Amino acid sequence: MMNDKALTAAIVKLSSRHTLPASQFTPAQRLALDVFARQTATVRCLRQGRGEIYTVLDPAVFATHVQALSPSQGLDTGADIPMRARHIADARSSKAGAHRHSTCYLLLKAAALASDERQPHSPAWHNPARGIALPLSRATSDFGAAALAIEPDDDWATKQPLWLVENQALFDRTDWLLADAPASIAYYGGQLNHLLLNWLGRRPRAPKVVLFADYDGVGLANFARLYALLGDACEFWLMPDWSIKLERYGNHQLWRDTLRDFTAASERLPDSLAPLVAQMRQAGKALEQEAVWLAGSAERLSAEGQRHRR
Repeated sequence: MMNDKALTAAIVKLSSRHTLPASQFTPAQRLALDVFARQTATVRCLRQGRGEIYTVLDPAVFATHVQALSPSQGLDTGADIPMRARHIADARSSKAGAHRHSTCYLLLKAAALASDERQPHSPAWHNPARGIALPLSRATSDFGAAALAIEPDDDWATKQPLWLVENQALFDRTDWLLADAPASIAYYGGQLNHLLLNWLGRRPRAPKVVLFADYDGVGLANFARLYALLGDACEFWLMPDWSIKLERYGNHQLWRDTLRDFTAASERLPDSLAPLVAQMRQAGKALEQEAVWLAGSAERLSAEGQRHRR
């Protein structure tokens, strides 16, 4: 009972007036209140006219239960505390209600390092409103990566493409991307954060945003969300020989596990992804993005064998 979100919400609501129409509660809250009433005898559901009301029978004992479930009742916890802290005060759990952080931390690397940060093609981020810059090539060379705290209304932007990669292996090792294509690479870890999407959609951040994700339902769903915001200013990257790799290394289980996302996303994708969508559906396969390092491997071995035979 102590962890029941519906019960906590119901008794906190009832504590404000001690008598409320049943219509003020959700079905889950009513069910929780009914169980609570049978167990404690501090609340009763009564007929009134054409409806029902919940009323508190023993205010003193009821208040004890309210305090046990929601420690902050009757106390001033401060209006400026983080939302997750307020959830702990209200229901003893940071996950007791909806919450969203106000800041997202974008983990970045330079795809092509430049010895001179003043070179026009050296990856860097600028915030004109604050008069500051993040020299990404230098930070990558010195520290391996850089973290940028972003908020939807900030002015951070770059003059080079921004690549978003789903899996850390692609962030750790960037040789899959052409070295002569200066760009920023950001790691987002499986799902595009809503704050990151809001930030990208608020104003232009890069001349092109390129998503390189797994070729599965989750990856396509993430791109559908991104494409809805940016349109042709974003791109879903198809690795060299993607069709061959999908056929050779595609995974049936990954396809099945993400089929619901695939189905929902497939109607919201640009025509350029129609061949990928069609082959995934026909083969019943998905492909993880680390296969990029396998691209052309069999063909290369065959070519080397032919050279040796000559």
